[in-house]
Amino acid sequence: MPNRSRLAATAALTVLAAPAALAGETVTYEIEGAAYEGYLAEATREAKGLVIVIHDWDGLTDYEVTRSEMLADMGYDAFAVDLYGQGNRPDTTEAKKAEVGKLYNDRKAMRTRILAGIETARETSGEGRAAVMGYCFGGSAVLELARSGQGEEIAAYASFHGGLSTPEGQDYSAVEAPILIAHGGADASIPNSEAAGLADRLEEAGKPYLLEIYSGAPHAFTVFGSSRYQERADTLSWESFSHMLDTAFGE
Repeated sequence: MPNRSRLAATAALTVLAAPAALAGETVTYEIEGAAYEGYLAEATREAKGLVIVIHDWDGLTDYEVTRSEMLADMGYDAFAVDLYGQGNRPDTTEAKKAEVGKLYNDRKAMRTRILAGIETARETSGEGRAAVMGYCFGGSAVLELARSGQGEEIAAYASFHGGLSTPEGQDYSAVEAPILIAHGGADASIPNSEAAGLADRLEEAGKPYLLEIYSGAPHAFTVFGSSRYQERADTLSWESFSHMLDTAFGE
């Protein structure tokens, strides 16, 4: 993933709906004796529900903070979870691969950290039902949670340019909430065949889903200010996600 900065993210927000200001707060919590640091952006009006944001392979950065603030402006309490640990924000390709590899190789730990983040979000925000969304690695983590069937009162799942393959021994039989899969048609990392394969698995399981493939969109097409950013795909995927939230939370 390219480096991401607050300046680049803020400049690109004119494409969508820029938050008036960064008004959220960091939230430190504990998992199995270790400290983690998430970010809570409370709804700017009466909250319609809770949205969990799962970060990419570089950890919780300004990108997830900005997306959380956008969700708060839409009327949702948003909580960006931390799957790496407080202060662990890798900034080289090698370090990012190492951190994400630890969780891909220990999926129980991945799920434990996601669930702990959701519980912290609920305790902090006071909201119960939650939608879970994520980017790249975070999108893969969303699908891992969906397949596990763990997590109560999950209203929806959304994966943006995330990994779409299904690990051996897993399936989608336990999924109850709808899934949005936002995929770039020109993603060199995740071929369209994986998107089609995921659709087949969800069809076989009889689960509700929406798969959108955006022509010409590369991997990481939502990352503001990067060479991979594609405004059209970002806008369309955010609109679909917004509609999913409206439906999930009864708007």
